Amino acid sequence: MPLTRAKKTEKIGQLAAELEHSTSAIIGTFAGLTASKDFELRKAVRGAGGSYHVVKNKLAAKASEGTKVEAALKGLKGVSSVAYTSGDPVALAKALSTWVKDNAEFTFKLGIVDGKVITVAEITELANMPGKEELFSKLLFLIQSPAQRLATVINATGRDLAVVINQGVEKGKFAGPATAPVAEAPVAEAPAAEAAPAAEGALVAEAHVVETPAAGSDEAQPENGTASQAGEAATSEPVEG
Repeated sequence: MPLTRAKKTEKIGQLAAELEHSTSAIIGTFAGLTASKDFELRKAVRGAGGSYHVVKNKLAAKASEGTKVEAALKGLKGVSSVAYTSGDPVALAKALSTWVKDNAEFTFKLGIVDGKVITVAEITELANMPGKEELFSKLLFLIQSPAQRLATVINATGRDLAVVINQGVEKGKFAGPATAPVAEAPVAEAPAAEAAPAAEGALVAEAHVVETPAAGSDEAQPENGTASQAGEAATSEPVEG
């Protein structure tokens, strides 16, 4: 049953509203696609953050006017379906390419990414590229890598220093706290009052030694001299006649 003008206008409006914010689209065609496989295809597209519709070529061209996917929906021929997204075009291309590998009933016509129309071969290349999440992860790794390396070096330096210190302590390389030497008991000094007599005695003894005549001198007196010897010494002078 052909669509009435009102129905066509309604469908164009609905599709135009969905395509308005879309930045990428992949257009395909199919033959003998069963309802169950069509359901699987729609599920795969939704999992990639996109939407999927089987469209009338003229209605699709009209609905896409003024959108970023307009160039891909102009002049379509035969049976057409469109998968579109405002998110990651790589994720959409990956999901469709994976599904198509197991379902030969579906083939690609062309695609569009940010206003640039791409061929079937370029759709395959797009599917082999890393997605936005993967690119963001790699970029984040590159940004954090210098800081992580610096932290690793700092931590390693601290660990190495701790190991060296521990090994040194275990092998006795580092002296422990210095032990204060035991002070020898000071010799008690005699009080000044007691020291004075001792000093005087020393002086007297020294004086005695000095004053004592030598054994061979004239002043030496025999210790055991007799009285006669003393008398002889006393009367040694000649008597006057």
